[in-house]
Amino acid sequence: MHGILTGIAGLAIVGPALVVANAPVIVPAKRMALPRQRVVPKAEIPQVEPLKFVDLTPTDARAFNATVPFSTEPNPAAKPFRFAGAPDDLARATDCMAAGILYEAGDDTLGERAVAQVVLNRLRHPAFPKTVCGVVFEGQDRSTGCQFSFSCDGAITRWHPTEDAWRRAREVAGAALGGAVFGQVGYATHYHTDWVVPYWQSSLDKITAVHTHLFFRWSGWWGTPAAFGRHPETVEPVITQLASLSDAHKTGAAFDEAQAALAEASAAMGFVTAADSDEAGADDASARRIDADTVVVVFPRGQSPDTLVTAATQSCGNRSFCRYMAWLDGTKVPTSLPLDTAQMTSLTFSYLRDRSNGYERALWNCREYKRPDPSQCLQPPGTKIATPPPAGSDPAAKPPAATDLNGVRRKPATPSDPVAPAPKAVAGQ
Repeated sequence: MHGILTGIAGLAIVGPALVVANAPVIVPAKRMALPRQRVVPKAEIPQVEPLKFVDLTPTDARAFNATVPFSTEPNPAAKPFRFAGAPDDLARATDCMAAGILYEAGDDTLGERAVAQVVLNRLRHPAFPKTVCGVVFEGQDRSTGCQFSFSCDGAITRWHPTEDAWRRAREVAGAALGGAVFGQVGYATHYHTDWVVPYWQSSLDKITAVHTHLFFRWSGWWGTPAAFGRHPETVEPVITQLASLSDAHKTGAAFDEAQAALAEASAAMGFVTAADSDEAGADDASARRIDADTVVVVFPRGQSPDTLVTAATQSCGNRSFCRYMAWLDGTKVPTSLPLDTAQMTSLTFSYLRDRSNGYERALWNCREYKRPDPSQCLQPPGTKIATPPPAGSDPAAKPPAATDLNGVRRKPATPSDPVAPAPKAVAGQ
């Protein structure tokens, strides 16, 4: 018995010593450097932060995101939104929305509806642009400033959706702009995929998840229904990025060239000069200034159409940017921009110069004046314009598969770290 007790005592001493001596190396978890939460007071409009992520692997990001609790505060559904603009503006808004939800959520109706609701929430919040296209393409000219990453990461040029996918996205967009509500995301204004952690996350409340997307609203008053009372604008801008997808934006882009503006009208043609147009333009039937860059002109019948080029270039003088528009029918001359369909259809001539981009072009209405070169003709609204393939490309080659596109946010097929999309290209910031 004495020997047994002695052995037990020895094990009690030696055993722990062996465990300590052979203890496994524990690697401390990577510390999160998120900023402290700040609740923006009601008197201060919150700032929309640029695209920036914590340096984490997708696995570590998912693990961290799983520790962030969902808010226990009420999550009311947003009020229905109904677009109130003209048909052309509705068409542009619909296609901007469709592009945003398709490139952000993929061809997934549930995800598209969730992203559409975020777009509408931003539209009615004073921290964001006042148009649908403005919201979707906010910061498109900055690689780290875009709010929906597809708009600045080249996704549109790398992949085009199928006709069916585009049609479904437009149906979802049209429903959202016609009053449909996706109640699950409430008044969320931000979202991100679960394999990244953006720095803004700590200042917002996590309210729901849809597939791999996590949705957030601002903490405090700016995340409550009362903060979403702004009335948006109803005139939608033309987004040139969408010209290959959208007839509405293709036509608008073509007629942006046609919205010729000159600062002066040619004295040789009997038009008022820019210096006089502010005073005389209102009473003169030949020319009228309608904004700082735009003068519209009534072109006298019987004049040679080639004299319009001379008039435009002489009027522009040494200006680096100038636009010129002329009509035969004085009743179609606009008093403001953008042009409506009737004004675009009846436009006789346009001239646009933009030296900063090395651009200068004159276009005629070839229904009124025949031109030897078809490329000199204005394209009427709704005309489909063929786009040549890039130099060196194979016209018979198929477009890249959707699975090769980093710009489309898709739910991974397995729980493993995704290969596409890449973590750096995440939307809804």
